[in-house]
Amino acid sequence: MSNCKQVFIATLVLALSVGAFAQDAKTAAAPASTGKSGYHQVAKWDVGGEGGWDYLTFDPAGKRLFISRGTHVMVLDGDSGKIAGDIADTAGVHGIAIAQDLGKGFTSNGRDNSVTIFDLKTLKPIDKVSVTPAVNPDAIMYEPNTKRVFTFNGRSKDATVIDAVTGKVLGTVAIGGKPEFAVADGTGTVFANDEDKAEVDVIDAKAMTIKSRWPLSTEAQKCESPSGLALDNKNHRLFAVCGNKVMVVMNAQNGKVVKTVPTGDGTDAASFDPGTMNVFASNGEGTMTVVHEDSPDAYSLVENVPTMPRARTMTLDPQTHKAYLVTAQFGPAPAATAENPRPRPAMVPNSFTVLVYGK
Repeated sequence: MSNCKQVFIATLVLALSVGAFAQDAKTAAAPASTGKSGYHQVAKWDVGGEGGWDYLTFDPAGKRLFISRGTHVMVLDGDSGKIAGDIADTAGVHGIAIAQDLGKGFTSNGRDNSVTIFDLKTLKPIDKVSVTPAVNPDAIMYEPNTKRVFTFNGRSKDATVIDAVTGKVLGTVAIGGKPEFAVADGTGTVFANDEDKAEVDVIDAKAMTIKSRWPLSTEAQKCESPSGLALDNKNHRLFAVCGNKVMVVMNAQNGKVVKTVPTGDGTDAASFDPGTMNVFASNGEGTMTVVHEDSPDAYSLVENVPTMPRARTMTLDPQTHKAYLVTAQFGPAPAATAENPRPRPAMVPNSFTVLVYGK
């Protein structure tokens, strides 16, 4: 992303933040100005704390927001932004899966190749399950029909299947490429993005095998490095966001690409809201793409809502229709060296922020 574009986005975000006021030093209401989608920043929670971030998950029943923070999981009240708890000892945590019917949660700990199982009410750990020989569990999801948890392991390019009731490892699904985010249809089918092959892998959750591999690229539009994935279960539509600023809409029954829609740059996550029929993509450039599903085969790009730079992961509250994104401030990158030719800038301490968008 160019320096001019970064300055423009930062200026726009600053303008949107003028007039915000603090609520117990953690919550701030956003300005009322809105674009075509009606979405605007309704709160900004400067929660600080240690660690970077990856996936975040909203628990609608408990009204809590779970955020991976590198070595621990931060849990916030979904209404106030106040810290509701913390799950420690999750080295290299990437994602959080919720099994509301079992009263359990699960974290994928990429650094020590494990899954932490915790009590959903108390947040206290119940067990830690090793996924070795799998390496770097990244995305994680719960499949309710089989009551199984799937971790998608980036370095070993496979998926580990765990019995959510007993905590026992049941088997491994060979993906072949680097798996990214995954979703389930509730009937025993899991859909997972394969970043290396730019395809959706269709997994039989009970048999622990891949039934189909559906390419996301067409002659008209290429999909590069798909990451986020969302599902409209009623209309059988998958929404995969790709690294080349495109969202691919796919028929979840036969793998046919139905439509492609442009997104912002640096997309990493996708969400679908069945209550509004809106599809979202969170973009690292500092925008949130809003796409409306007019019908199962027709989609309209509504708006790229200004957010903040690096806010590229998100989750939704399906009841309030609010979107949660996270980001932080970063200092300048250090000088390049032969050992580190592309150094990353350091995160400013205690600058971690949750952005809440609604209508």
